[in-house]
Amino acid sequence: MSEKKESSSLREVQLEKLLKGISSLELAGIKRGGTVCLITSDSREVLPGALFVAVRGYCTDGHRFIRSAVEGGAVAVICEEFPPDQDPSTLYIKVADARKALAEIARIFYNYASDRLLIIGVTGTNGKTTTAKLITTMLNACGISAGYIGTNLCRIGERDIPLERTTPEAHGLHALFSEMVEAGCRVAVMEVSSHALVLQRVYGIRFHAALFTNLTMEHLDFHDSMQEYASAKQQLFDQLAPEGFAVFNIDDSYAVKMAERVTPEKIYCCSLRSEAVPGLSCRRFFKANILQSTLASSTVNLHFPDTVMTMQVGLPGVFNVMNVLEAAAIGYGMGLVPDEICRSLAEICAVDGRMERISDNSQGRSVFVDYAHTPDALLKALDALRSLKPEGSRLIVVFGCGGNRDRSKRPEMGRIASETADDVIITSDNPRDEDPELILDEIERGITGSRYRRISDRAEAIREAVSMLKQGDVLLVAGKGHEKYQEIAGRKQYFSDQDILRQWMEENSAGIPEKERERK
Repeated sequence: MSEKKESSSLREVQLEKLLKGISSLELAGIKRGGTVCLITSDSREVLPGALFVAVRGYCTDGHRFIRSAVEGGAVAVICEEFPPDQDPSTLYIKVADARKALAEIARIFYNYASDRLLIIGVTGTNGKTTTAKLITTMLNACGISAGYIGTNLCRIGERDIPLERTTPEAHGLHALFSEMVEAGCRVAVMEVSSHALVLQRVYGIRFHAALFTNLTMEHLDFHDSMQEYASAKQQLFDQLAPEGFAVFNIDDSYAVKMAERVTPEKIYCCSLRSEAVPGLSCRRFFKANILQSTLASSTVNLHFPDTVMTMQVGLPGVFNVMNVLEAAAIGYGMGLVPDEICRSLAEICAVDGRMERISDNSQGRSVFVDYAHTPDALLKALDALRSLKPEGSRLIVVFGCGGNRDRSKRPEMGRIASETADDVIITSDNPRDEDPELILDEIERGITGSRYRRISDRAEAIREAVSMLKQGDVLLVAGKGHEKYQEIAGRKQYFSDQDILRQWMEENSAGIPEKERERK
């Protein structure tokens, strides 16, 4: 699937200039002068004057579409193999790795915008979005203009640009960097997925700061093992700029591996429990002590290298304290002082779809929406809510697992939900091309006990969960978070957990007399 062009204005860059930026193995056809107005790896986007890069994907091979690109007006084609039916008037550039070549020419085409930004990369299984948005908000609040690139969204100032991927393809990514530079940004904060690292989407980028949140079971449909998954994440830290620094959550067992090729003077460590990890030397140490927690927030002491600050974390759960601590470490490394770091982070009380509270004060019910779609994320979300809910109340969870993704996590998430929540409803997430009922069968295999229901219709499952709520109960609707669609049989249709919850909660409240609500 292609990235949508991020800018409506067409550039013109000399073809000769672009060719100097890549290591070609061989040329064929006519080497023409002139300019390139567009770089793309999608033949459907080709315009007269475009440069087409034939990338080998997992679903299809761009080499199959070279003829289509040439017919569309491509002046040059970058490929790993020459096509058998070459157009004599087109230049073909053979390279060893088309993805790397795409990244190299995109950097040149967008006038080295990535070199004019301080780029902060956030990687890990869970917490990337929350932490990246915390960092972006903190920097902007402290007078450092920062843009954000992450899950389904790029934000530049007050403008939001929808994205198809967490980390766009290289040409889409550099286009966004260019727009950030034009908008006056000094910093780009971006989530860096393991797919992006393996598929060379961030090839050639030097990161001023790199952050590791954690590593848990995920994407094993793409990576053959956890070791391979970890090695993919580790590549981010090989791309630190000479003056850069790296932040690690050392409470995670994979932190040592992530840091093994980073020099000690660049390492910043974050922990909620310890001050040392064997085999890991820290230049700067950051620690948080939780003083008090509620379903709404936590009061914490943040230990900076040179001072201790008390602040309010306006997001529920221990894991959000770690997210704030990691953001604070980034802020410190960027030259902010602890007081302004804490003041700016304390003002953040919600991140869309990340332990987002859907309030219902009239009946004393607490309802949350969270993106938790991995075993570890689901466990942490449920553990957080269980530890904070009122005594005697129930914890109810609604969740599912996505289709065409790692199947091994399905029974594990069923086990976690049934062992942590009081009542469980398993339902559809994004079934994609799979039968929703078969996905539920696989989740069900891990469930222990009998306090669960299966309702494949997600809206109906949420309605049922809302009808079960009594005074003081806590409901978590997990898996989709910020998403505003549901993908079924290859088609996306509008769907918002938040909208459905508010609708059913309003109808449920309106249909129950006040005295009866008090008795429930």
